[in-house]
Amino acid sequence: MTANADAFHIHKVESDVPVPMRDGTILSADLYRPNGPGDLPVLLCRTPYNKRSERQVQDAVAMAQRGYLVVVQDVRGRDASDGEWRWMFGEDYREAEDGYDTVEWAAALPGSTGKVGTFGLSYDAWLQWELATLRPPHLVAMVPVGIATSLLDMTYGIFETGRRLRWCYSMAASYRCKAGVTVGPQNRDEANAVWNQMERDKWLWFLPFDDLPADEIFFGLADQFGEYLRHQNVDTWRFREKHARIDTPALSITGWYDRLIGTKDQFTGMRQNGHSPHGRTNQKLIIGPWGHTTDFTSQVGVMDFGPAAALDYYDILSRWFDYWLKGVDTGVMGDPPVRRFLMGENRWYDDEEWPPAAIVYTDYYFHSEGAANTPAGGGVLALSPPQDEPADHYTYDPRDPVMTLCTPDVQDTACDQRPLDHRQDVLVYQTERLTAAVEVTGDIVVKLYAASSAVDTDFTAKLVDVHPDGLAVGLCYGILRAQYRKSYQNPSLIVPGQVVEYTISLRATSNLFKVGHRIRVDISSSNFPFFDRNHNTGLPFYADATLVKAEQTVLHSRDYPSRIILPVVPRPKV
Repeated sequence: MTANADAFHIHKVESDVPVPMRDGTILSADLYRPNGPGDLPVLLCRTPYNKRSERQVQDAVAMAQRGYLVVVQDVRGRDASDGEWRWMFGEDYREAEDGYDTVEWAAALPGSTGKVGTFGLSYDAWLQWELATLRPPHLVAMVPVGIATSLLDMTYGIFETGRRLRWCYSMAASYRCKAGVTVGPQNRDEANAVWNQMERDKWLWFLPFDDLPADEIFFGLADQFGEYLRHQNVDTWRFREKHARIDTPALSITGWYDRLIGTKDQFTGMRQNGHSPHGRTNQKLIIGPWGHTTDFTSQVGVMDFGPAAALDYYDILSRWFDYWLKGVDTGVMGDPPVRRFLMGENRWYDDEEWPPAAIVYTDYYFHSEGAANTPAGGGVLALSPPQDEPADHYTYDPRDPVMTLCTPDVQDTACDQRPLDHRQDVLVYQTERLTAAVEVTGDIVVKLYAASSAVDTDFTAKLVDVHPDGLAVGLCYGILRAQYRKSYQNPSLIVPGQVVEYTISLRATSNLFKVGHRIRVDISSSNFPFFDRNHNTGLPFYADATLVKAEQTVLHSRDYPSRIILPVVPRPKV
């Protein structure tokens, strides 16, 4: 904790302060003013999630108590702000301009030093990166938590059925409230409770999506929802193109179980392509064992990663912003660029770059006698390449998909995979029990040689850490829709029965597979409702109600060496 933490008390909260935008639209902000002598720097959080929500208020109070003027603003068209909300999945939003205008307005507030920092998670992090592209003169630093460089990094070009239906339903609540409609949920908490209790099972399996009563379910969002369905393969964020316009020091934070772990690519993108040396050299990255959250605790799903994993979000913010906005030497800039938590060993490591320079990409090949279905099927993962081996087969039925193991709010976490062990449509390849520990840190790829009876289908991959007692903890996963195997921009169907090479990108991880553990890879064709079921018809998923079985063949031989490529960090021999 920094020296001045908790030295301030809230003097007053100014509610619904009008913030004029360049086009005349008025946005609404709450301003938290601490007591104390002299002017103070400003921390800004722009959000579509209601500036009065419990978490937004908690964050604002915590940082005001650390000696900051804190501004929390409803973005355009949300809650108390005027205008029309155009969400982050489209292309006609005004968030960069609105963010610029808000930063400059905040810098001119009475009692402000003129220095502004921004913070926030997820959508609130995306808003920070957007406004940074216009380089507001008074924006000094930011802390974006959990946002990727590309929309496709998050979705793989596939509709996130469970997450996006729930999210749209909850975001529609404020539209009902604004319109004076008293029937139905009035805020996101109410909407999430109703969705989980009554609506989820009704709409999750509904087909086709075009026939959803969207005006009723997604009050105020039906048009944007319908448009989004039709552009799953379009990256509307394009931050890789925008890094060259950004010059703001950023402390990027994510977790190994954050579905937006693509945050790491914001760090590397800025380090390589930032607008100037100032922007390129003043980037930091923290990756812990957490999910999509700012509650940086040690307990993540079924795993307790020990006391070292628990960090205080507000202390992290204070250490960063005290340096950049107050000129206090907190030591933060002496830290190495990357701090990452190695799961399994449960300790922090410092790196000069991402991924770590020491990694050795190592092929672990698939082997079996043709019956790798389930963990009892004899599928083997080994360093030796396959010879002449029979292929593995399974039937993918979109009416009975492999279900996602996740949190109630459809976020990733450390889950035991054993509830899926009975499924014949999951191929399992695993090592013998390890006699030496293996550290895997970095981005992971599966090279899969497969054929399908369908013209389009999906292939999924999971990396799993199998403990000596049988606990099988999922580490990361990926999915590839066959029609996107060459590119998202130019999808193409496959020829039934033809062997195709698929490159499946898994989300990154950092895990020590300890002695006695097994490294395991699960191959299947569905991960629902994280990702929409492939109908196997090749027709547009949003308009198609037909579900067809696909007969899948996975090959592992001299000519078709299916494998996972693991970024192994060499460890000293004991």
